[in-house]
Amino acid sequence: MATESAGVDLVSVVTLLGAAVVAVPVFKRIGLGSVLGYLAAGLAIGPFGLGLFSDPMAILHVAELGVVMFLFIIGLEMEPSKLWAMRRDILGLGLLQVLLCVGLLGLVGVALGYPYAGSLIAGAGFTLTSTAIVMQMLQERGDISAPKGQRIVSILLLEDLAIVPLLALVAFLAPGGGEVTLMDRAQGIGIGLAAIAALVVAGVYLLNPMFRLLAAARAREVMTAAALLVVLGAALWMQLGGLSAAMGAFLAGVLLSESSFRHQLETDVEPFRGILLGLFFLAVGMALDLSVIADNWRLIAVSVLSLMVLKSLIIYAVARVNKATHAEALERTVLMAQGGEFAFVLYSAALAVGLLTGEDAAILNAIIIVSMALTPLMVILHDRFRRAPQVSLEGMEAPDGLKGQVLVVGFGRFGQIASQPLLARRVEVTIIDDDPEMIRAAETFGFKVWFGDGTRLDILKAAGAETARAVLIATDNKETTTRIAKLVKHEFPGAVVLARAWDRAHALELIREGVDHQMREVFHSALALGSEALEVLGVDPDDIGAIQEGILRRDAERLALQMTGDIYSGKSLIIGNAEHTVKAS
Repeated sequence: MATESAGVDLVSVVTLLGAAVVAVPVFKRIGLGSVLGYLAAGLAIGPFGLGLFSDPMAILHVAELGVVMFLFIIGLEMEPSKLWAMRRDILGLGLLQVLLCVGLLGLVGVALGYPYAGSLIAGAGFTLTSTAIVMQMLQERGDISAPKGQRIVSILLLEDLAIVPLLALVAFLAPGGGEVTLMDRAQGIGIGLAAIAALVVAGVYLLNPMFRLLAAARAREVMTAAALLVVLGAALWMQLGGLSAAMGAFLAGVLLSESSFRHQLETDVEPFRGILLGLFFLAVGMALDLSVIADNWRLIAVSVLSLMVLKSLIIYAVARVNKATHAEALERTVLMAQGGEFAFVLYSAALAVGLLTGEDAAILNAIIIVSMALTPLMVILHDRFRRAPQVSLEGMEAPDGLKGQVLVVGFGRFGQIASQPLLARRVEVTIIDDDPEMIRAAETFGFKVWFGDGTRLDILKAAGAETARAVLIATDNKETTTRIAKLVKHEFPGAVVLARAWDRAHALELIREGVDHQMREVFHSALALGSEALEVLGVDPDDIGAIQEGILRRDAERLALQMTGDIYSGKSLIIGNAEHTVKAS
């Protein structure tokens, strides 16, 4: 009997993995994206497809751990200082969007003739964007670390927090809910805040010592188990405090973001995150009840269209009010116009207290799932009209087991020039870049450039960063440069790190991250051009040399002063011996 049960479970696992392995590459190949592939595969094997699974909601609850782990990895990228810098976006953008959506989306239900209380809960559920879908889309587009991606992450964080007052709203609107006292509500808020405080204290004083102790044991599998324990333990703790499990994992990630074990933790958790997040999308596809859609297709079609259009208008308006460009506001709208997984939690709570009937809850769940399924299609349409076609990766070679004296990351205009002295001296140089067009152009001039993302630890290892004497970072994006520099300094302390700096502020940031040598990309060329102007005016070459040396000396002194006194802010205008600071526009 036990063997039969194990066999059935194994068949289920093989079926899920097989569906994903077949559908996702096909959908990506035809340009429809991995998320839509997972959803289609789930629909095909679910109760309303081949009928291989009868309880998709049970799988969905397990697969939500993928969202939890995704938020942990995002938290690892968010040092407390960066999170504090995002406070305006979280409390400004996020709060404004949530309040407007909750207030206005409920009007759709009222317009369709439903009671005010049920309509408000229905609209509130649609307010909560799908963290899983948006994060996956941002990752596939490479926008999570970009400023526009960070603003979206800020809004998602606020929406995750919003589930707590929304569940309290359900209790208040329920028949007899008015009997809940102010003390009961204050107690619930107090428990939530205490759970957050306890997690922060544990993170500050316990997590790093624990990982140092485990690292000393040199048992890799124990480190992996500890990483999973931290993620799931933090999620469980926050759940017990009445908060979001995903928020608990995110906070745990933030608390470990400055740990020396950060990159190892990310490497350990990433495989579980990927599998479980894929399982989540499969379960969402399975949960799409085609019989409910068939019986109520007019109502569902009108509701999906109305809610998505109204939410899109709100998102776009909030983005524009906060001075986002039209392109950024439109992209944010397309990514966030759907309902999300936390709506299932909200609707279940409303069903339990009698605010929604069983049929109402089934219809609302169908509306959420349909909106989630439409999102990848909307993104594809947006990209077709707004972005250039994707560059083919055919012929690209990834690094594997390479060794060289110097690893150059980025082979744009800066990297090409910086590598010339090394190549002229016949130094063993390994070059990686993530731009296929640049790699093909370099090949026509006889350069061998490997395809790889320098922000990934596995790519750096494959490119020989562990044995390289120096790593030269010449990427075009300053956030990417800083991220690579931080990764290399943590993981490969024996390598000398040389980095291209965007400007003086970026140079200071790189110095703080421990970069051994940084070079502002226009500093010396601008100095040379100014010296050429002096030569045209007939100034003696020796005097020009003395002037150059003086400027270089004063610049080095100012950098040292700014590092020790941290006096830098805004943009600096350096004129003679004086430095005047103005606010960035």
